[in-house]
Amino acid sequence: MQDGHVTADGRQIGGVLMDMKNITLRFGGVVAIKDISFDIRQGEIRAIIGPNGAGKSSMLNVISGFYVPQEGEVWFRGEKRGPMRPYQVARLGIARTFQNIALFDGMTVLDNIMTGRLNRMKAGFFSQALWWGRAEREENENREQVEKIIDFLEIQNIRKTPVGRLPYGLKKRVELARALAAEPQLLLLDEPMAGMNVEEKEDMSRFILDVNDEFGTTIALIEHDMGVVMDLSDRVVVMDYGRKIGDGTPDEVRSNQEVIDAYLGVAHD
Repeated sequence: MQDGHVTADGRQIGGVLMDMKNITLRFGGVVAIKDISFDIRQGEIRAIIGPNGAGKSSMLNVISGFYVPQEGEVWFRGEKRGPMRPYQVARLGIARTFQNIALFDGMTVLDNIMTGRLNRMKAGFFSQALWWGRAEREENENREQVEKIIDFLEIQNIRKTPVGRLPYGLKKRVELARALAAEPQLLLLDEPMAGMNVEEKEDMSRFILDVNDEFGTTIALIEHDMGVVMDLSDRVVVMDYGRKIGDGTPDEVRSNQEVIDAYLGVAHD
């Protein structure tokens, strides 16, 4: 594929942002990922799919830096990435949501989203404690950015509501907002539609497309809803028992017989 191209709907896809090279991940004697290579290009929506136990979440954890593979290399923005702490990964420009919602139930929606700005705050402890000078300016600037995200995701009416009181679908939207607050170059979404009804899935799909289109954010996602995956994604990588069995556009993956046999369950012609 060329270094840059424009999609049919007018979005700009750039060169390789992240390159996973021959990744192997083991837990004791269990091989969760076996010699998998694929890349994620700037500006695209890249899906990772496969049956339960295929190794998708493990791969997302390698991409996010939470797991360090025993073999292979992870390259980001043209540089090889070694073992890193979570805050270092966040500073690189990578943010994620979780399959099991990871929010602070006792805090308001606004305050939860503000936690996504922590890596943007540079003021010292004392100025933050006294809330003056640089700390006050930072707080106001970060709050302004958060309010824009709240408007973008259409959650203005719940901004002061404790997260613990919200229905599941809105909690997932708040978690997306917190990830966006970090202004990531690469946004990782772990089953963003899980547990949602049809209307909530439609809303989340629209927001994911809008984030990609309006912010230019590169997105990698795991999702079990094949309709969602095929509608949203520019390219799809398919895993099965830790192996890569398919990689390409949604149409290419749909017609791959090994993918059909392992996952999609469509009869042979």
